[in-house]
Amino acid sequence: MTQGDLSGEGRLLGHSSIRPISDKEFGLFQALIHREAGIYLTPVKKVLLEGRLSRRVRKLGLNSFGAYYRRVVEGDGEELIRLLDHICTNETHFFREPQHFDFLEKHVVPGWISQAASALRPRRVQVWSAGCSTGEEPYSLAMALWTFFPPPEGWEIEILATDLSTRALERAQAAVWPLEKSCEIPHRYLKSCMLKGTRSQEGKMKVRPEVRSLVWFRRVNLRDDVYPVTGLFDLIFCRNVLIYFDAELRLRVVQRLLNHLAPTGYLFMGHAETLHGLADRVRSIIPTVFVHSGLQPSGVKAGAAPRAGGGVTR
Repeated sequence: MTQGDLSGEGRLLGHSSIRPISDKEFGLFQALIHREAGIYLTPVKKVLLEGRLSRRVRKLGLNSFGAYYRRVVEGDGEELIRLLDHICTNETHFFREPQHFDFLEKHVVPGWISQAASALRPRRVQVWSAGCSTGEEPYSLAMALWTFFPPPEGWEIEILATDLSTRALERAQAAVWPLEKSCEIPHRYLKSCMLKGTRSQEGKMKVRPEVRSLVWFRRVNLRDDVYPVTGLFDLIFCRNVLIYFDAELRLRVVQRLLNHLAPTGYLFMGHAETLHGLADRVRSIIPTVFVHSGLQPSGVKAGAAPRAGGGVTR
């Protein structure tokens, strides 16, 4: 996701029957989107917003963005979800920021395996991918963890993947991508975790069922005061999401995420994001990887100790 990635250039899908969006109408959408999703659209995003919404306005047979705004605010909430879907570009990649996966393999995994062998932690790993976009991040984690912690050896892996966009979640659940994206996946995972399409599916690839079963999806708006999530997670990935929030909302979101991080869990952030103002709660292990400030592992390889199970309200 990213929750509301608006980095791409907008292209106006013009239509003579739709009046261009006015400054007043843009202001109404700007306030609504910020209130509902925490995403602030600067004035330079006016053309982008117009391009993103034009197709939907035409489909509904409306002749102005003001009329569409009224449809959104006077509806039952379904059109608001569609609106938020349209402002998210959901650009992402498999194994994005490979240093995070390298850190997992070299430092976190050995500690967890050692602790499990000594009965110091259960053979269970729970992960939250917050802002999962079209699924590349959670499935990258699934491939890696399925390889590091083989279920036949008694390991249980559960990856919760959440996003604001229902369209992105639908694509993620399908777990099908163009074959050209295979270049993003390390060869050892590509060979063992992906299936190459044939006949009607030629030119596509899909995650193997046993790996796909590790991930399940839910729509969660990080702007909400309460998340439908219970328990604690060993790993929380929230990368390239907070950059679309203002400082106050960023602080609140991270506070909530930390409430769901296991006492010895790891929080992974994007390189453009900082946790300024949270020194009392977290400290950095390496740049963009954080643990609770009270955690004192014997070296960076320390892993999660036994704790209450994590998960979500199903």
